[in-house]
Amino acid sequence: MSLEMMLVVLVGLILLGLQLYLIFKPKEKIDNSFQLGLERLERELRQELALTRQEQTQTMTQTLGVLQQTLGVQQQTLTQQLTQQLGQLGESNARRMLDVRDVLDKQLEALQKSNSAKLDEMRQTVDEKLQTTLQARLGESFKQVAERLEQVHKGLGEMQSLAQGVGDLKHLLTNVKTRGIFGEAQLGALIEQIFVAEQYGVQVATKPNSRERVDYAIKMPGRSTDMAGEPSQLWLPIDAKFPTEDFERLLDAQERADVAGAEVAGKALEMRIRAEAKSISEKYIEPPYTTDFAILFLPSESLYAEVLRRPGLMDSLQRDYRITLAGPTTLLAMLNSLQMGFRTLALEKRSSEVWQVLGAVKTEFGKFGDVLAKVKAQTQTVLNTLDSAEQRSRAMGRALKTVEAMPEGEAQKLLPEE
Repeated sequence: MSLEMMLVVLVGLILLGLQLYLIFKPKEKIDNSFQLGLERLERELRQELALTRQEQTQTMTQTLGVLQQTLGVQQQTLTQQLTQQLGQLGESNARRMLDVRDVLDKQLEALQKSNSAKLDEMRQTVDEKLQTTLQARLGESFKQVAERLEQVHKGLGEMQSLAQGVGDLKHLLTNVKTRGIFGEAQLGALIEQIFVAEQYGVQVATKPNSRERVDYAIKMPGRSTDMAGEPSQLWLPIDAKFPTEDFERLLDAQERADVAGAEVAGKALEMRIRAEAKSISEKYIEPPYTTDFAILFLPSESLYAEVLRRPGLMDSLQRDYRITLAGPTTLLAMLNSLQMGFRTLALEKRSSEVWQVLGAVKTEFGKFGDVLAKVKAQTQTVLNTLDSAEQRSRAMGRALKTVEAMPEGEAQKLLPEE
């Protein structure tokens, strides 16, 4: 507690005592001198209190000044110390940053060296693998290319051989007899694909007492009769023709865009086909020994197509000479149709035979029913006999119940098997 507060409390207590004294003491006993003394004491106390307050105020002011000075000095000192410490801390941080930078630089340098070494190793490994793979792939590619070139070389050799063969074939086909043999061989191959040997003939004389023989003739189903009424075989004549000279002249004129030459060659080809059709009609068609038509076989599809392109030629040949033109594909279709017809007729013939066999079986089946009835009656008699035998055996068993059975071995000795 401060001095001023103590004085105030003391003065308050004195005044409180005086007031209590004045309250409890009668007023007539209080004299004027005492009253004056109290007033003087109060004034002195107030003066002392004012002086004390003034001194206290001065003292506090001085103390505050001293404190302010002291605080300013301490603040300056602290500021200087903080500034020094901050400077030292900044220098320390700067040194540490320099150290850290040096360490990071060293580590980065070491990392760069390590990465460079690893990259060099990886690059070397990749280069080795790429070089190995590239060499292997190039080796395989060169090997495949060499094989393909060898195949191409072989193909070229085969093509040269084929060209030589074509030239030889062309040279051979310039001979009329050779062309005939070629057409005949192709016709025979087509016929052999469809028919068996018993269904066709080779080099057949279709007319009686004739030296002319057709290349191939199909045996038609059924039999015809000759002029004397005797049965004979019915033939379908098929002859191969291969007029290449006129056809080649036509193709050559068409390639050269020679309209007049193409027209002349086309007419020559048409006249040649008509002549061949007339020859086949006169030599090989002879009803009732043959059909009333024959087939002219052209071994080349291009030749057959060119003949079909001639307006009215096909109808004229069928109408005037009873000749039907056929290429390889067309002839194959015709032969297939004939074979299907032959099979249909054979099935019809067989079906009538099967029907007759079924009729005979039906007749025999009636007889079989009678025989079966007799067998049943005889079987019933046997069954009745067996029933009687069974009854007799049961009666004998009942009669022998009182007889003691012997052992099996002794019974076999007394009644040996035959």
